Amino acid sequence: MPFHFFSRMFARDLAIDLGTANTLVYAQGEGIVLDEPSIVAISQGDQSLVAAGHEAKAMVGRTPGGIRAVRPLKDGVIADLDVAQKMLQHFIGRTLGRGASLLRPRIVISVPFGITQVERRAVRDSALQAGAREVFLIEEPTAAAIGAGMPIQEPGGNLILTIGGGTTEVAVISMSGVVHCVSLRTAGDEMDEAIMQYVRKHYNLLIGERQAEVVKLALGSAWKTDRPSTSTEVKGRDMIDGVPKTVTISEEEVREALREPIERIVDTVRACLERTPPELAADIVEKGIVVSGGGALLPGIDELLRRETNLPVAIADDPLTCTVRGAARLLDHLTLLRRIAISG
Repeated sequence: MPFHFFSRMFARDLAIDLGTANTLVYAQGEGIVLDEPSIVAISQGDQSLVAAGHEAKAMVGRTPGGIRAVRPLKDGVIADLDVAQKMLQHFIGRTLGRGASLLRPRIVISVPFGITQVERRAVRDSALQAGAREVFLIEEPTAAAIGAGMPIQEPGGNLILTIGGGTTEVAVISMSGVVHCVSLRTAGDEMDEAIMQYVRKHYNLLIGERQAEVVKLALGSAWKTDRPSTSTEVKGRDMIDGVPKTVTISEEEVREALREPIERIVDTVRACLERTPPELAADIVEKGIVVSGGGALLPGIDELLRRETNLPVAIADDPLTCTVRGAARLLDHLTLLRRIAISG
């Protein structure tokens, strides 16, 4: 009990994965204490925050005129700085409110690769205003590689593929630095959109993002798997009659719907490999590709990448939390953290 008390009083340093789809917070000594959708509901009048996370996600497409549910991060960049700051401050405040602390925390935040200096400053200021004494920003591919257990400090090529909600990032990392990175605005959200367009084109049925995500999670795949073929019901509004309607869609149809965005992801991996220096490319031939992010859970994605690149492919352990766990490890290695943190 005494140790737990003092750990609450002093060891409240945080690691945050600020993702397009979800925001995760890791408290040092406790583990992941928050995992919420990166969505907020804002009052149209005074622009105050009405709800955030799961509560706000339940409001998407269902809000009255005075409230709007928005995602402040889109396609891997901060689309609305003010709303992003409100969301980040809300999540940090919730986490710090779990227990009193005599010291303000040190916070490590993973951000999308290549965000602008203005966006970096906004993220940093949000954390400082929420109570941080020191803020470090690190790029998502680096954090994901550390979380996946890749030896990025060594002089050798490591290729990490992160398929998130808004972006897919392919990075070659060596000696704790990103040698080359390709960022693509095709990821989980684009897959949901592809399913919506497929259902609209083939069934004259309008469905929302939430319904498309449910279909993707239930039937989505990148390659034909050994599991028995299944189907599911999809509910939406008939484009011709304008009334609610239910249709049945098969696993094969969903795979066809996802074919184009998945092909773009594979092409991005190839593009990154083509621009990798020869010595590092030789390392990657031996080590292969590690896949993280929510897209890593898409059945058959590893098999497809193996066939298309002729390289070994491994799915990171718990790919959804890979980035935040990598950022959290840096809290115990401040020298390395200061070296790889990006300025802003």
